[in-house]
Amino acid sequence: MSEFDLIIRNGTIVDGTGRNAFHGDVAVKDGVIVAVGQAIAGSADEVIDAAGRLVTPGFVDVHTHYDGQVTWDDTLEPSFSHGVTTVVTGNCGVGFAPVRPGGQRQLIELMEGVEDIPGSALWEGIRWDWESFPDYLDAIADKRWSMNVATQVPHGAIRAYVMGERGVKNEPATAEDVRRMADLVEEAVDAGAVGFSTSRIIGHQALDGTSVPGTFAGEDEVFAIGRALAKSGAVFELVPGGSVGTAGQNWKGEQTLAYEIDWMARLSREAQIPITYLIVEHDDDPDAWKEALRLTEAANRTGARLSPQTAARPAGFLTGFQSQHMFQRRPGYLALAELPFDQRIAELRKPQVKRAILAEPDAPPKSASINDNLHLVIAGMLPHNIFPLGDPVNYEPTADMAVAVQAKRDGVEPQARLYDLMLEQGGCAMLLMPALNYSRGNHDALHALLSHPDSIIGLADGGAHCGITCDASTPTYMLTHWVRDRSRGPRLTLEQAVRKQTSETANLYGLTDRGVIAVGKRADLNVIDFDRLALKAPYAVRDLPAGGQRILQGAEGYVATIVSGVVTRRNDADTGARPGRLVRRGQSRTAIAAE
Repeated sequence: MSEFDLIIRNGTIVDGTGRNAFHGDVAVKDGVIVAVGQAIAGSADEVIDAAGRLVTPGFVDVHTHYDGQVTWDDTLEPSFSHGVTTVVTGNCGVGFAPVRPGGQRQLIELMEGVEDIPGSALWEGIRWDWESFPDYLDAIADKRWSMNVATQVPHGAIRAYVMGERGVKNEPATAEDVRRMADLVEEAVDAGAVGFSTSRIIGHQALDGTSVPGTFAGEDEVFAIGRALAKSGAVFELVPGGSVGTAGQNWKGEQTLAYEIDWMARLSREAQIPITYLIVEHDDDPDAWKEALRLTEAANRTGARLSPQTAARPAGFLTGFQSQHMFQRRPGYLALAELPFDQRIAELRKPQVKRAILAEPDAPPKSASINDNLHLVIAGMLPHNIFPLGDPVNYEPTADMAVAVQAKRDGVEPQARLYDLMLEQGGCAMLLMPALNYSRGNHDALHALLSHPDSIIGLADGGAHCGITCDASTPTYMLTHWVRDRSRGPRLTLEQAVRKQTSETANLYGLTDRGVIAVGKRADLNVIDFDRLALKAPYAVRDLPAGGQRILQGAEGYVATIVSGVVTRRNDADTGARPGRLVRRGQSRTAIAAE
């Protein structure tokens, strides 16, 4: 009988602590790391030769929206392809529990409006066999996934459950409302929620245009909820009002991130809880993030625990004939829209079809949703801010690559150039429209945010924004672009990039049994061929329930991804193993034996 279940031999170990990489072996038994060192003696049921490869902890992605997807999907793409072994759902104040009978539609329309997840897919995929948040946890505890799942209790659902229509319409909460909300949050955390989330920006809206319940919640409400987290030390996550680059509003009706950071700091100190808030760079005030970091540093020096949560690349849209695009409301295109993709592209290549579509006005949109009006957003960006994404992909293009610049240089109309670029790669070409984190045409602000000691990596939004982007590939981008490939500015070290998305994210959420390669820690690991690691081009598929469309993005270079000692991906392919379990707050270690 073998001494170990698995040994990874001769790897370059980047252990997640930030210390220098070192050469050695990692041995695993019963889902736990039992030895780390050079030339570990003993046999194993499986040996992975990691010579010339990196060995890292599995990545812990703390900002996803798989709240519905976990009920029907055991794979959890797009995160699965990128070395992620634990995800945290329930962000931005939206989710599906608690819910009263008949309240499901409001939560679905809220999720669809805020996170661009097709409502038809949610209706068909979710079985709704819960009411309370503990019921929801019990319902998904029986599921088996490719990775571990932790979740937060969302303000939107809590407020709607307690206050009904008053809560949905963001009316002020009474003292009794506040007490009941705080009690439900404490109940959720006691049952295993790892945090509470809320959104305070007006731009986060349901399909009917109403803001997320809780957007304008008063200090009495959010402080009562924060105090409900105090006993456990669970995380308070939010999109702050007045957040950089968004139309926000705080309790006083002022659009200022400084005011929001002030109350966050006071709440964090009083309740002794960690608070993570989203921060981005925006053209309207491209240096505001610097002031936010300064205020955060000052708050943390006085005992607060604030963690600005930033993205690893520009936030924006992808456009192409596979997905949303500028011509989608032109009558000539609408006449072809239902054709099989290859036939549609063949028709779009015809000169007379192109001329007709370019000359036409838009037909009226079907609804007020962003998907039905994205063609107008694209038109507004076209003069200066749309770039070919390419293959291999490039998320940091130079200004001369912009579609409008190309068009001017070649003496053609920008719309015509956009049309032709989308026909490349067999009609599958995608173009990048960076809306945030790209105000000066480079990643320098992102580098400063990523490398700041108080910041954490988030905003990958796995499972969300299905029709317009796929940022769940962030872990791969962190290693390829930020460590290995960037040529236009400073990079991150390998050790930094690994620590930022392993131990730092895990520790924030109290998941201290993972995120580090050390004896006694969970055997959630990656073996990576760093020289070959690459992001593939994004592509659209219709594989959600009810035929819903989403954009996926794969990678190559993951020799093995391991969850609880079980190999879930081997050479970039799914092994079919599903060792992932629900992670409840307070567990020293989740159940790890395959069932």
